[in-house]
Amino acid sequence: MTPSPERRGELLATAAEVFAAQGYNATTVRRIADEAGMLAGSLYYHFDSKESMLDEILTTFLDELWARYDAVLAAGLDPRRTIEALVTESFREIDRHRAAVAIYQKESRHLAAQPRFGYLTDSQRRFEEAWLGTLERGVAAEVFRADLDIRLTYRFVRDTVWVAASWYRPGGAHSPEEIARQYLSMVLDGIAVREAPPTPAPPPEHSP
Repeated sequence: MTPSPERRGELLATAAEVFAAQGYNATTVRRIADEAGMLAGSLYYHFDSKESMLDEILTTFLDELWARYDAVLAAGLDPRRTIEALVTESFREIDRHRAAVAIYQKESRHLAAQPRFGYLTDSQRRFEEAWLGTLERGVAAEVFRADLDIRLTYRFVRDTVWVAASWYRPGGAHSPEEIARQYLSMVLDGIAVREAPPTPAPPPEHSP
C-alpha cells in the first residue's frame, strides 16, 4: 500500500524538528524513527535515506518561499512596499516552516558543496539579487538614504529576519504579520530618508 501524503508529511515534520535540534550530521535514521514512534526499518518504507528527507524538507520550504517572493517582486510595488512585503512573507514562512528555516540557516553552507544540494547556492544568489536590487531601487528613488551601505543593510535584514526561526513558535502571542510590522517599524525608520526638521518660527516682534 502506498504511504499516504499525510503520513509522509508527518514524518518529514518530525525529521525537520530533529535535524533542526541536533544538526543533520548528528541525526540518525533511528533517532527520527524513534521520534516518529516507529522502527527504523519502517522509515525506509517511506524514504530511502535521511538525505532524501532533508532534500524534500528544504525544497518544499524554498519552492513555497520563492513562489511568494516572486509574486511580490512581480507586483510592481515601490521599493519600500516591496521590502515590507518581502519581510512579511519571510515571517510567514518562518511560521509555516520554522524547522526548515533553522536547518537552512545552520546547514546550507556545507550542504551547498554537495551536488544534490547545489540549488542552495542558486537560492542564495536569488536572495541577494532580490534584496540588493530592491534596496538599490530605493536609494535611486530617494526613498532610502543615499549613504546606505546596500550590502551591509541586506546582510543585516537577512540575518535579523531569519534568526527568528531560533525563537519563534507558531501559535504564540504575536502573529507573523504583527512581528513583521514591529520589525519593519524599527528597521525602516533607520533607512528611510530623513525629513528636514521644520524651520523654527521667528521670535515675536516687540513694540518699542
